[in-house]
Amino acid sequence: MLKLDTFPVGRLGCNCSLMWDAEKGTGIVVDPGGDGAKIRTHVEAAGFRVTALLHTHAHFDHVGATKELQDLWQCPAYLHQGDDFLIEHLDMQTDGFGFKKIPKPEMHKLNAGDAFAGLATLHTPGHTPGSCCFHGDFEKGKIVLAGDTLFCGGVGRTDLWGGDFEQMEQSIQRELYALDGAALVIPGHGPSTTIGEEAVNNPFVRR
Repeated sequence: MLKLDTFPVGRLGCNCSLMWDAEKGTGIVVDPGGDGAKIRTHVEAAGFRVTALLHTHAHFDHVGATKELQDLWQCPAYLHQGDDFLIEHLDMQTDGFGFKKIPKPEMHKLNAGDAFAGLATLHTPGHTPGSCCFHGDFEKGKIVLAGDTLFCGGVGRTDLWGGDFEQMEQSIQRELYALDGAALVIPGHGPSTTIGEEAVNNPFVRR
């Protein structure tokens, strides 16, 4: 069964998640948004080999350490092609927020239904055109890595490049709220929640 380690990285506190199979000694990193050395330390402490870097979307605060770790571990990085334009315009993103430039990673195509280490991919556009969530089982139950689509008591911004609230509302209703209500939700920033809690109480999108 998969183990989980989630911790904030980068100046904007992106939740980076490690999920790995201790018996196989392999796992993945989701949203390596910065602090490459910190992510490396957590991976080494967990003792697994990274087979893939996954991204819920391509805003700069979620891909800040991707190139560094890609080069370190020689592993592929995956992103939905709907966000390719955000990778091409990383400098525009960082300049717009007054952050230093970050190197562009090489991304492999991520599709709905793709599975990595037992996690399945959902395409959930709205925050960005290529936003995705990952769901599956880990040692404590079901889990959803929701990126900046669904938060504890909130939803992702739609006033940035390619954002669309109606799309995001549909993604949450059709894809996320259809999942097990007990599933643990790890958002892109901030505290965790559950699908059931948000479906009933989220002030922006309810079931």
